[in-house]
Amino acid sequence: MKKTILLCVFSVSAIISFAQKETFDITTYTTPKGWVKKKSDNAVQFSKEDKATGSYCMITLFKAIPGTAAAQDNFNAAWESVVKGMVKVSTAPTMQPGATDDGWEVKSGYSAFDMEGNKGIALLVTSTGYQKMVNVLILTNTNVYEKEVTAYLGSISLKKPAVGTAPLNKTEPSKTVAKQDGFAFSTTNFDDGWTSTVQEDWVQVTKGNIKVLIHYPNKKADAYNSVILDGLKNAWDVLIAPKYSSATNMEFKSSGSWESIEFAEADMVEKITGKTVHVVFFKKNFSNGSGKYMEFISPNKKTFEQEFGTYENASANFGTGPGWDKMANMASYNKFAVAASDLQGKWTSNFSGAIQYVNAYTGFDAGMDTHASVENFNIGSGNNYNWDIGVASGQVGNIKFQSKKSSGRLTMTGNWKVNFSDIEGRSRSYDVYFSCIKGLRILWLDGKPFAKAQ
Repeated sequence: MKKTILLCVFSVSAIISFAQKETFDITTYTTPKGWVKKKSDNAVQFSKEDKATGSYCMITLFKAIPGTAAAQDNFNAAWESVVKGMVKVSTAPTMQPGATDDGWEVKSGYSAFDMEGNKGIALLVTSTGYQKMVNVLILTNTNVYEKEVTAYLGSISLKKPAVGTAPLNKTEPSKTVAKQDGFAFSTTNFDDGWTSTVQEDWVQVTKGNIKVLIHYPNKKADAYNSVILDGLKNAWDVLIAPKYSSATNMEFKSSGSWESIEFAEADMVEKITGKTVHVVFFKKNFSNGSGKYMEFISPNKKTFEQEFGTYENASANFGTGPGWDKMANMASYNKFAVAASDLQGKWTSNFSGAIQYVNAYTGFDAGMDTHASVENFNIGSGNNYNWDIGVASGQVGNIKFQSKKSSGRLTMTGNWKVNFSDIEGRSRSYDVYFSCIKGLRILWLDGKPFAKAQ
């Protein structure tokens, strides 16, 4: 992690006198001298304050957790869970130019916060690579500690994975996932007439003469832009324009609200077929940070509007007018059945979170509560499995640890429900399905995502 990623909040400065190198999880850093250190199972925090002036600074380094291929998606998710979980920010983060270092792609951004009158700056640095992401959060109300913060960030290095594991943000060879991913089901026929198929860069959903492409996360298309319309135009250029030779009647539209809409449409000529089609490009930006770009392809605008409704600009009717919910819900068709043979291997789900308490009168650190859990299913031949879960939670300095494990045999009820003979002393059944991202599948058990360990 290079000092060049540092935000304008902290100017790049010379490294000052620091203590010895330390390692936490996969991160090695130089410990800031004279700062108070608190360590938990999923985070290590350094803090410094001047009681005379009321100035303070807190640096929290979090344990690595599973990440997606898109660095901006990881940053956005961390901003929602880490930053907004600790302080109240009034604006979207101001992003700074990214950086790449030894296979890790770094995104950073900052915003002002106001927590019960305690004002300051929240700075988040997210590193993505090798199927993981690492987050560093800085909360401060002064630039007095800028040299020390600069030096700390500049000292950070992240471990490489074992030989043979490629970074997630590395471009992979072109391939058709439906033919080469080795899973039993690459097509789903839904009861309402829609059919989904796995493709290289999207899930294709069709019914009659309408086709919807649910685009996988794409770091270029998903790059954060504080102006919704500019972000929409960028995503159009990345995901839509290359497939078509010409466009007429083009319109870029957006509807701003607490859950904004990105909407663009045009009559386009397909490069491969030469046919003229009507294309609508759509994304609903949900308040939890989710939302997928989708491409709706129909013979003409009338056909599209008969199925999904007309564009409605009035923000007062946002979410209630024709079209929005039906279009947004098409993302749920990224859903595929599961065979018992698909489950062999280790599947893991990690969660971590923290709440930072600040004294409402002084603004000083009042402690931090953390929660982290790791759940694993290790499924072998004959559908035998081992299951375990570990949980660490409580206030930093008084973390309580719990763990459970069991083993047994799984069975499938059709292809949408899996039954485990022993989970914490009793049999358990889960609704189960796969969703797809580029080159990978995510396993969902009763709505909880699991990634396959490599």
